[in-house]
Amino acid sequence: MPGELILVAGPTAVGKSEIALHLAEQIGGEVISVDSMQVYRGMDIGTAKPSLRDRQRVKHHLIDIVEPSEPFDVAQFVEHAALAVKQVHSRGAIPILCGGTGLYFKAFLEGLGNAPPASPELRATLEKIPAAELLQELETRDPETFKRIDRKNLRRVIRAVEVIRLTGKPFSEQRAQWNDPDAAVVRPLFIGITRDREELRTRVDRRADEMFRRGLVAETNGLLRKGLASNKVATQALGYRQVIDHLQGRLPLEETIDLVKVRTRQFAKRQLTWFRHQFVLQWITVSSGDGPQQSSARIAQLFSKR
Repeated sequence: MPGELILVAGPTAVGKSEIALHLAEQIGGEVISVDSMQVYRGMDIGTAKPSLRDRQRVKHHLIDIVEPSEPFDVAQFVEHAALAVKQVHSRGAIPILCGGTGLYFKAFLEGLGNAPPASPELRATLEKIPAAELLQELETRDPETFKRIDRKNLRRVIRAVEVIRLTGKPFSEQRAQWNDPDAAVVRPLFIGITRDREELRTRVDRRADEMFRRGLVAETNGLLRKGLASNKVATQALGYRQVIDHLQGRLPLEETIDLVKVRTRQFAKRQLTWFRHQFVLQWITVSSGDGPQQSSARIAQLFSKR
């Protein structure tokens, strides 16, 4: 049916990418990455980017579209994703938006609103203010955003306060529905993937070990030589941030690996909480014995019954 759309979300390491790959093969789809770091060229190992082989099996979009030294934000994502959806539909295929960046899903579905562009001068001022003070200001001036925002994500806290200071209005009021008259997208099937907590923990730890075995330290070092340090967003990416501390002599390797595991488990928990609070999804719990083919077949069945 023209305009059909499937969204597949969930925490890191849950197996979304493999499921989306098999789903695309089953229903004639193409995958659109909803990942704020897979857009960067060279950030391969630390983002668990789909392999070249997988991208040859199924066409993927929004992967490797900017250099690590270049900025990329949610507004650019919405623009690129909307264009990709139209291109996929034009080929008679089904777009499958897959990833774990909740803010990107939200902006794609609900719009960006009328928030002003970033102010370099104000941003520089806010970056010098202690996080506790920024959070206090946010709680006072915009309680709704304060309740929902990831308070450990200083970049988002700064952006919320920046918008409030620039407009005099709460950040939560800066959103509006995305109403693209050319989109012609019917109500999407929005799937959430989850697993048993201990199994997800094991998968997170196993993935971290594999990333370091594959050369995450060397990859990060190479990215720094290509200008990664100039990108404040990309340098905060999970895994890369900790490896940068290691390369700068602040953490020994063993502690770095352990810290990446801890931070990734914490991140996965926050992702699950965020998706459950922000969206109404059809959740699929993947059992330890389930392969990606079984999970994708379940989604395909749900899709066929719409």
